[in-house]
Amino acid sequence: MSKTLLDIKNLHAEIEEEGKAILKGLSLTVKAGEVHAIMGPNGAGKSTLASVVSGKDGYEITEGSIEMDGADILELDPDERAKEGLFLAFQYPVEIPGVSNINFLRTALNEIKEYRGEEQISAKDFMAMVREKSSIVELDPKLASRSVNEGFSGGEKKRNEIFQMAMLEPKVAILDETDSGLDIDALRIVAAGVNKLKNENNAVILITHYQRLLDYIVPDFVHVLADGKIVKTGDKTLALELEEKGYDWLNAEA
Repeated sequence: MSKTLLDIKNLHAEIEEEGKAILKGLSLTVKAGEVHAIMGPNGAGKSTLASVVSGKDGYEITEGSIEMDGADILELDPDERAKEGLFLAFQYPVEIPGVSNINFLRTALNEIKEYRGEEQISAKDFMAMVREKSSIVELDPKLASRSVNEGFSGGEKKRNEIFQMAMLEPKVAILDETDSGLDIDALRIVAAGVNKLKNENNAVILITHYQRLLDYIVPDFVHVLADGKIVKTGDKTLALELEEKGYDWLNAEA
């Protein structure tokens, strides 16, 4: 039986400044080896879910729980959640001028290792790892030495996110609209990278508007998020139905 890596129960969350409820009793269980796709209309709470799980400031949890690998993570800071094995790929990856990809990743990797009581990675082993992992997403090795995402194209930024995922080897990766703004070639490369990184010990959550990503990364489960909670769950054929009929179909069915 597969281990549960992420367990969200009856999660209620609101935007702190507005006091506006966004998540309204969302529950989701993700096990090792699984790929979950979360779809839904604009304003349904998809990106809020990613933000709340990763610990982003500006949200207040009013009810419910989030456990990762059996441990409560609600009181953990974002960096602590990352050290526990959570990874978030942003819809709009940020640029960090003056901080090279290599230094950023080596620092992050060694902090994770220190947190887990493991030995620091040597410079030689780290650079070998950079070469191996950058090839997974066809990322030009020169980009690894540049400042994080600075001057990168949209496709390069998304590939760099998956390269970071490959380097950090998280237990749970949340990809928030990673397909947004990608042309078909970049989408294929990013998706192939995610597929290579999937294994029986980790899990992937894809947040997406479009079915096209799911042609490349086949989900075990598709969840429809509407008005702050999951209203329907199915297999990959549910995404095809949504593509064909739209989200109004679900309202009519209800």
